[in-house]
Amino acid sequence: MSKSPYIGTGVAVITPFNSSLEVDYQSLRQLINYLIENDIDYLVAMGTTAESSTISVEEKKQIFDCFIETTANRVPLVMGLGGNNTAALAQSLQQVDTKGFSAILSVSPYYNRPTQEGIYRHYKALDAATPLPLILYNVPGRTATNISAETTLRIAHDCPNVIGIKEASGDLVQGREILAGRPEGFVVVSGDDETAIPLIQSGAEGVISVIAGGFPNLFKSGVQAAIEGDHKKADEIANLVQSIADQVYAEGNPSGIKAVLTLRGMIENQLRLPLIPVSDAVRSALKTFVDKYD
Repeated sequence: MSKSPYIGTGVAVITPFNSSLEVDYQSLRQLINYLIENDIDYLVAMGTTAESSTISVEEKKQIFDCFIETTANRVPLVMGLGGNNTAALAQSLQQVDTKGFSAILSVSPYYNRPTQEGIYRHYKALDAATPLPLILYNVPGRTATNISAETTLRIAHDCPNVIGIKEASGDLVQGREILAGRPEGFVVVSGDDETAIPLIQSGAEGVISVIAGGFPNLFKSGVQAAIEGDHKKADEIANLVQSIADQVYAEGNPSGIKAVLTLRGMIENQLRLPLIPVSDAVRSALKTFVDKYD
């Protein structure tokens, strides 16, 4: 089996806006280059962190094009494409231009609160429709429904086009259960920055991170230490990441990471409503970390 491209540190990339709240493509290109130059392994376009729910279909097409052109095949690209209308999403999968992308990250249906059987059938339908390998995305803090380890493993064994999961429950017991029962080649990456390094120490392949978008060197060094079995270094960085996460997520995502990137001089601190910038107190706390770590 060839090595998975999703080993190591992936980043869920934000969408920069200008003061008119239009997409700032110049800053997006600068950010993509910054992440690649700091050895991030792959990038996710139009995940939750990109404020995808407030971005139009036409804007998404232009953003995807920007990622493809700027990345220029230097790292793999993952396309965020999820929804809670299974039939409409399956149709979108068949119509979307996936050229330049290596996989699709698709979040579990939100708001509807389906049963485990409903979640299974949702991904079974996507498995039949997807033009690219599909990565499940379990983030119960946003969707209001957890994909159980049992359901994840059922999908993993039954759906050949589903190649992995971004596991963002923050539940290490659940993560380890998936690791123990997964079929060969099924990739497990953390989607929760605070438990990412411990999950990698348990055998996960890596992480799709928010914090690495603003602290790429720090976060990547912790991930590499965990992969290489340097538990002392990994634990030290995991503790530091926890402290950073307390501030980055204090007033929501991507408000915190956008504050970090603003402090680094890379973007304007603009978000589309209903999201707003972080308070001065959180910004001040984040500045302490920005000044010290990269």
